[in-house]
Amino acid sequence: MKAQNVCAVIVTYHPNAKMIERIPHILAQVQGLVVVDNGSNTDERDPLRLASQTIGFQLIENGENLGIAEALNQGVRWAKGEQYPWVVLFDQDSGITDGYIDKLFAAWEDHSERERVASIHPKYVDPETRVEVVVPRGRDGSPILPMTSGALMPSWIFDRIGWFASEYFIDSVDWEYSFRIRAAGFLVAHSRQTELLHSPGNPMVTTILGHPFYSSDHSAIRRYYISRNSIAFYRKYFRLFPGWVLNSICRQVRDTTICFMVERNRVRKFRNFLLGTWDGLTGRMGKREGL
Repeated sequence: MKAQNVCAVIVTYHPNAKMIERIPHILAQVQGLVVVDNGSNTDERDPLRLASQTIGFQLIENGENLGIAEALNQGVRWAKGEQYPWVVLFDQDSGITDGYIDKLFAAWEDHSERERVASIHPKYVDPETRVEVVVPRGRDGSPILPMTSGALMPSWIFDRIGWFASEYFIDSVDWEYSFRIRAAGFLVAHSRQTELLHSPGNPMVTTILGHPFYSSDHSAIRRYYISRNSIAFYRKYFRLFPGWVLNSICRQVRDTTICFMVERNRVRKFRNFLLGTWDGLTGRMGKREGL
């Protein structure tokens, strides 16, 4: 295989028709593709099965939701087993732009220490407004807390520092891995020329006394994992990266406060926030039932 052969890994969870429509655009820029489905129902899986046969990609079906981290690990393991030296990771809501892979590789080629680069990230653009989604950056311009979706990564990094943290299940998986990359002495890079169409979700805007409050409006289940995994993440990396972690804590406190001020279903979200905080402090990880 050529040195720059790439396998795309897409994780799905209750995918819709638009997600399947995006697959050919991704396949046109890579040499292989594996879709890992996390426990979708039969009506949602059948179109994926048909597409895998007609379009031509590998489909891994999980009978239950194993979490984003484990699904990514499954996809990367398959790619490594097929001897792909590079993987590019996507969630089901991300859209690829023209020349996406080539531009990421151009950024890697231009990097002064490319042998140490363990992930290259695009800029994220809202597909509706075409406005860039702002992410915190370090002094070198690299994203401090990059998203996993859209990341181009050499397969060797998983041999060096291990797999995504499956015990996180969902949330902070991308943060944890990017900090693990840096803690091991490798680099996170950024390509300003590469755009990934990625919606920031469905934030809600509430006006109180004439002042607008923007909230992510995550579900109560997500509120549990956000609070628990954030604490686990902070405990693990505070001594190594105190400034970055403190900045992240400030943003998290602000976002959580706004959540309890303006969002719907606040009682259940607050209950799950407290439960996640307790589990994070006591070290209880993995999938949590009864949320």
